[in-house]
Amino acid sequence: MVEAPGNAQLSRTVLVRIRSVMPGLRPSERAVAELVLSDPSRAATMSIGDLAEECGTSTTSVVRFYKKVGYGGYSDLRLDLARETARESVAHGVPAEVYEDINTADSLQDIVSKIAFNETMSIADTAQVLDVDQLARAVSAVSTSRKIDIFGVGAGGLVGQDMQQKLHRIGLTSFSWGDPHAALASAALLDADGVAVAISHSGATLDTIDFLKAGKAAGAVTIAITNHADSPLGRAADVVLSTAARETPFRPGAMGSRIAQMMIVDCLFVGVAQHSYDASIAALQKTHAAVRGRKLPRANPST
Repeated sequence: MVEAPGNAQLSRTVLVRIRSVMPGLRPSERAVAELVLSDPSRAATMSIGDLAEECGTSTTSVVRFYKKVGYGGYSDLRLDLARETARESVAHGVPAEVYEDINTADSLQDIVSKIAFNETMSIADTAQVLDVDQLARAVSAVSTSRKIDIFGVGAGGLVGQDMQQKLHRIGLTSFSWGDPHAALASAALLDADGVAVAISHSGATLDTIDFLKAGKAAGAVTIAITNHADSPLGRAADVVLSTAARETPFRPGAMGSRIAQMMIVDCLFVGVAQHSYDASIAALQKTHAAVRGRKLPRANPST
C-alpha cells in the first residue's frame, strides 16, 4: 500500500506522482524515474537490483526514489505500475508497446498511435490532478481583474497567446507578452486589480519566474500553469493550476505539455465566461459578427 502523503497525492496515479516529483529528484533518482516512465509495464516486472543496474545506479537510489513517490516498499510500487498499465490498456485499448518512446523502427502509423495515446492521456491525467478549488480562485481573479498579463517562453508563449485571444473575445483587457523585458515592464505596472499568469511546463524557466515575481511585487494575483507545483514557479504563485503531461526525450515540451496547458486554459476561459454569462455571450456574438464577413462565400453545389 502507498504511504499517506496527503489526499491530493493519493488521488493521483503512480505515473502522475512520478512526474510530479521529478524536479526534486537527485540525478540518480531521476534516472530511475525516467526508465520507469519510459516503459512502466517492463519496470513492473523488474527486481530492485535489475532496475538499479539498468539505470546505472544503486539500490539505495531506487529506495530513495520510491519513497519520494510515496511508497513504503518496492513491491507496492511494482504492483501499482502493473495495475496502472493494465488499467490504461483496457480502458483505451492500447497495446503495451505504445508506452514505449518513438524509435527509428516505428512506422508512421506507430507514430500516430503513440502521439495520440500520449496526448489523450496527458489530458486525462490533467483532468484528474487539476485542483478545482484552485481553478475557482483563478476564475474569480481573472473575472474581476482590470488587466491580465500573460507570459510564457516557447510553447508556453503560444499557449499564452491562445489564452489572450480567448479572454479578449469576451471583452477582458489582456496581454500576451512575447518579449521578457516587455513582460517585466507590464507586470511592474500591475496592481491589486490585476492578474499575472505565467506558463511553464518545468516551472523552472527564469524569465517566467521573474515575470511572476514582478507581478506579485506589484500587488497582482499570480497564477502559474505548470506540470510541477513544487517548482520555483509554483512556489512563487498565489494559485497553481497543475498539468500532468506525459513527456519523454523524443516528445519534449511542445507536445503533451502544450495539449495539457491548452486544456487548463480552456477550463479557465469557460469558467470566466460563465461567471459573466450574458456579457460573454453578447461579446462572442459581436466579435463573431465582426469577422464573419471575412470568409469566402460557399460554392453553390449546383454550379
